[in-house]
Amino acid sequence: MSDALDAVRRFQEAFDAHDVDAVMAAMTEDCVFEDTAPPDGRRHVGQAAVRAAWEALFTGRPAFRAEETMACGEHVVVRWHYGFDGGHVRGVDLFRVRDGLVAEKLAYVKG
Repeated sequence: MSDALDAVRRFQEAFDAHDVDAVMAAMTEDCVFEDTAPPDGRRHVGQAAVRAAWEALFTGRPAFRAEETMACGEHVVVRWHYGFDGGHVRGVDLFRVRDGLVAEKLAYVKG
C-alpha cells in the first residue's frame, strides 16, 4: 500500500467519525480544502479555515460513503456517495499528500 493511500485512509477514518481534531492532525499546516458549494465551490486555506469548514460540515452529520479509492504517487482519488433526506449525490475527492499528510482535498460533485 502506498504512503499516500495510507495517509488518505487515516484522514477518511477520522472524517467518517466526524472527529475534527483527528482530521486536522491528518492534514498539513498549509492544507487546502475546496468544497462543492455552488456554483464553483469555496476554497479554504490553512488549518484554521479548513477546521472551520469541517466543523460546519459535521454539524449536519453528513452521510458520506467512500465507494472506490485509487492512488497514483502523491495523488489519491476517492469516489463517494452522499445520502440525504430525499436523495443523494455522487462525487470525487482529489487528494494530494505530502510528508504523510493530506495537503489538498479538492471536492467535485456530479450534478
